[in-house]
Amino acid sequence: QVQLVESGGGLVQPGGSLRLSCKASGFTFSQAGMAWFRQAPGRERDAVAAISLKNSVTYYANAVKGRFTISRDNAKNTVYLEMNNLKFEDTAVYYCNTHMSGSDYWGQGTQVTVSS
Repeated sequence: QVQLVESGGGLVQPGGSLRLSCKASGFTFSQAGMAWFRQAPGRERDAVAAISLKNSVTYYANAVKGRFTISRDNAKNTVYLEMNNLKFEDTAVYYCNTHMSGSDYWGQGTQVTVSS
């Protein structure tokens, strides 16, 4: 079955950096678009970044453009989210996502907390 396992979250000061990883299994990773979402307390889950099959197309939410970079390594079945210049408002649980055959698949999430 499809499994997505996130890692790399943690506590970081404003202006700091983190790199999230999502290890995928149970499907042909190289043939799937991947995305990162985040959900802050009391708010909806929102898309942060997405990447196409062959890295040819990427999407970023306006709030993270210029600070976050999504990438993928098809040989490792892993998608990454490099987050720089982190702000208080980036605090959230970050989820890895793929959409296949009409269904959304999610990881368990990894907490990112930006605090001084």
